[in-house]
Amino acid sequence: QVQVMESGGGSVQPGQSLTLSCEASGSRLNIGPVAWYRQGPGMQREMVAARASGGATNYAESVRGRFAISRDDAQNMVYLQMSNLKPEDTAVYYCKIGRIQLGRPVQYYWGQGTQVTVSS
Repeated sequence: QVQVMESGGGSVQPGQSLTLSCEASGSRLNIGPVAWYRQGPGMQREMVAARASGGATNYAESVRGRFAISRDDAQNMVYLQMSNLKPEDTAVYYCKIGRIQLGRPVQYYWGQGTQVTVSS
């Protein structure tokens, strides 16, 4: 079983920065694709940033140039650096981890989410 835990959320003012962390744990864990999603009040969950095993990244148009996803495979960590935050970035942010197992499809695991609030 894989455990995924996000941290780093909080309340900030518009224009400020915040970095979210995601830690994955589990035996013989080989992390493949990773991603950050968010769900704002009354909104559907949407992909914010994704990073493939090979390093290719993909961002939602609304955050491109402001957010950056990175990973530390040695530590099983994934990060989301967020800058120039806007009120519309307010949401619960979720980390999604893809686990690679030989001969099996990638299995995905989600964390419980961390709240980010951007308000003046």
